[in-house]
Formats: sequence, structure tokens, C-alpha cells
Amino acid sequence: MTGRAVIGVIGNAHLVDNRFAVQHVGERNLRAVAEVAGALPLMFGGSSEFAQIEDLLEVVDGILLTGGRANVHPTYFKTAPNPRHEPYDQPRDELALALVRTCVERGVPLFGICRGFQEMNVAYGGSLHPEIRELPGRMNHRMPRLENGEIHPDPTVVFADRHDVQLTSDGVFARLLGRDLIRVNSLHGQGILEPGPRIVIEGVAEDGTIEAIRIADAPGFALGVQWHAEYDPQVNPINRALFVAFGEAVSAYRTARKRPAALRRSG
Repeated sequence: MTGRAVIGVIGNAHLVDNRFAVQHVGERNLRAVAEVAGALPLMFGGSSEFAQIEDLLEVVDGILLTGGRANVHPTYFKTAPNPRHEPYDQPRDELALALVRTCVERGVPLFGICRGFQEMNVAYGGSLHPEIRELPGRMNHRMPRLENGEIHPDPTVVFADRHDVQLTSDGVFARLLGRDLIRVNSLHGQGILEPGPRIVIEGVAEDGTIEAIRIADAPGFALGVQWHAEYDPQVNPINRALFVAFGEAVSAYRTARKRPAALRRSG
């Protein structure tokens, strides 16, 4: 086992031209892993048809759960589905929820972003709201749009920092980032409604929306953020610190995996 650590990056189901089924991953996720975390990004299909957890964790040293257009299917938190909140991607749900629990149990470094953050909550018994902006007092967390309803064409506007997040003083995030207040982008409709029993809230937006979590008693790196940290970690000090820390955790895990084999050879 030589070379760079490997981070598995989960894919999303997508139809090209409404006909051709593909699995896709946003390139910024891959760049964040390669350029900031210092690891080799390895895309894997978001379905147990393509990726069995045992086989996957033999190959990778960490998991990045990316954002995605589909909402987590509400039946996973005992709520009826609604056509207004489609699309769904249940094969990814099934794989990701089990993968979260397995990674945490084994200490495999895990970083959840947007949908991945929501999957972490659902994996540990939490619930989601399909349109967090509909709750009293909440802001519109969805991406900016033009007056005609189209998504704003300028990505610097779409991914601009839009609101503050207050971090738990002396929490994991505050120590990692060296501050208690940060400012982040916002591109989501669904959000955490009720946190699961093992979900520790470490960051909250000014309107009360949960933005940063960790898994209680996780033996390894197990953090999630609601914002898109993958967009600009090359230049954004907050997002850079997150991906650097993730990369360091993945490298340490890889080293620990190599050690028993080296000890056997020396014996």
C-alpha cells in the first residue's frame, strides 16, 4: 500500500437528455480532494449495485458524501413522500445511510457535504424538512435566481457567502477553524429538522438552521456541513481548513492500516 491516500467520492444518479442513465460527481469535489486534501479522489456509483461497502472500504481510506440535487427519501425518517419534493435517489440513500454507520463504527474518516450532511443525520435517526425556508423565521437557503426564475448564471453569485454560522465555543469546528463565527454559502432546500440522538450540533445559522454537525463518540473524523465547502477550498480559509483536516485524518487512517502488515513482515 503505497502512494497517496484514497478518498471515495459518492456519485449521484442522473439522466442525460432524459434518456441516458449516468452516475456523476461535481468536479469541484474531485479538485477539493486532490488539490487541498492531498488525496486521490475515486468516484464510486451511489448504489449497492455498483459499490458494496466491504469491497469499497478495502480500497479507500476515507469517504466524501457529496451534495446532490435529489432529496433524501422521506420514508427513511417515517414521513410520506410528496411529488413536490422530487427527485429522489433511493439507491444512493440505501448505500449512503449504511455507509455512514459503517464508517463511523470502524473509524473510517467521513466528511458529509449538503446532502451528505443530511444523510449523516438520517443515518442516526434524525429527520429532515423538505423546504427549510418554509419554517417560521427561516431565510431562503436555496441558490439565487433571476427574476424569471432561472438559476443565476454567475457561479460567483450562486456560491457567494450568504449568511453567518455561529459555532459552538471550544467545539471541534471552532478549534479546527480558530474562530466561533464564520460566513458560508447556501444552496439547499432540504435541511435538518430534528437531529438524531448521536448528532452533535456544532454550527447554527442566524435563522436557526443547523449547519455543522459531528457524530458523538466517533473514533475517527466524522463531520458534516450544510454548505458547499467543496466550492472554493483552494482560496477560502474556512473550507480549506476543513479539507486539510479531512486529508490529514485520511492519511493517518491509511498509515494505521499499513502498520499491521509491516509488523507481520518484520516478524
